Amino acid sequence: MTLQHQLASDTENPALGFVPSIRALYAAAKAGREEEKEGDGGAMAAVLLPGNLQDEATCSVCLEYFKDPVSIQCGHNFCRACITKSWKSLEVDFPCPQCREMFKEKSFRPNRQLANMSEIISQFILHGGRGLEDDRICEKHKEALKLYCKDDQKTICVVCDRSRDHRPHAVVPVEEAAQEYKEQIQTRLDFLKKERQELLEFKTQDDKKSQELLKTIETERQKVLSEFEGLRQFLHDQEQILLGQLDKMEKGIVKRQNENITELSKEISLLNKFIADLEDKSQEPLLDFLKDVTIIIARSDNVKCPKPIPVSSDMKGHVSNFSLKTVALKGAVKKFKDHLRDELGKGEKGILLEETECLGHQNITCLHPVQFPGTVEEIFHPTESDKIRANDSIYY
Repeated sequence: MTLQHQLASDTENPALGFVPSIRALYAAAKAGREEEKEGDGGAMAAVLLPGNLQDEATCSVCLEYFKDPVSIQCGHNFCRACITKSWKSLEVDFPCPQCREMFKEKSFRPNRQLANMSEIISQFILHGGRGLEDDRICEKHKEALKLYCKDDQKTICVVCDRSRDHRPHAVVPVEEAAQEYKEQIQTRLDFLKKERQELLEFKTQDDKKSQELLKTIETERQKVLSEFEGLRQFLHDQEQILLGQLDKMEKGIVKRQNENITELSKEISLLNKFIADLEDKSQEPLLDFLKDVTIIIARSDNVKCPKPIPVSSDMKGHVSNFSLKTVALKGAVKKFKDHLRDELGKGEKGILLEETECLGHQNITCLHPVQFPGTVEEIFHPTESDKIRANDSIYY
């Protein structure tokens, strides 16, 4: 459909009151081209847009011609990106940037007619009111470009098709060629969107498992602190060792989580870019669409999105192993306390501690000898044996 036909059909829509001005503009541009042909080859007649027409096609936020315009509840129109950015930080009471009317919720709908008109106006400015139909005509034969040469990857006319250059080539109607390439793009869009969805689901699950592991670590931390509370004086070093292991695991999980988030965000951003490029390409006019469609298709074919190593698979074993340590710690401390209490109650005289600060049972002297159930190192780093030996016993 030519621009003139498009304008004619659009003017039938009463929602666009400024369309007749564009029809007049088109007629003026056409007359200017005819005058230019009849003249002495001077400069092309200037085509000026009426001020109110430009205002109607301009976003009041970015002051540029509308890009993907949407209408909000009060009837004003804005670029989708502009209104989204304007309401980004708001949770309630969304104002119209133009009339300041408040709305209870974010709500807008695409205005495709306004989008089409903005595109037409920008094309008039870009081409000075001419050339909008010229790219549909074969420069050599002045015939309509209705065919597409797959070998040369360009549009041709019926005369070109009969020429020696294209006679042996694969030539199809432009509509058929466009449909074929659109199907290829759709296939790639489906694949890329599936990849993006898988990455988003992976990110969600990975984050959930990471949080569960972090909660488990915090629970284990509290267990450790609780068990060490009564024995802190001479178990301080071992307490710090266990807490250090938890901190190391926590930092390892957070580091891996952050790395995965960064890597996944990069991959998702890349996919978003390719998807946006393909979607934008699909929306281009027919001839513009065919110009470099094979390049963008080939670029999308090379997209690879490897998934990072999940945090849970790498750290879950360490957390589980540490949970076993806390279980062993609780049992060992209980048995240690019971044993110490029994030994201290055997005689009338209690244990005399040296005046120096005690850091371990080696610094304890007593009138009645006390047999400790193994060293601190043995309690918290037991061997594989399940036996509990008397005297210098190991509990775990």
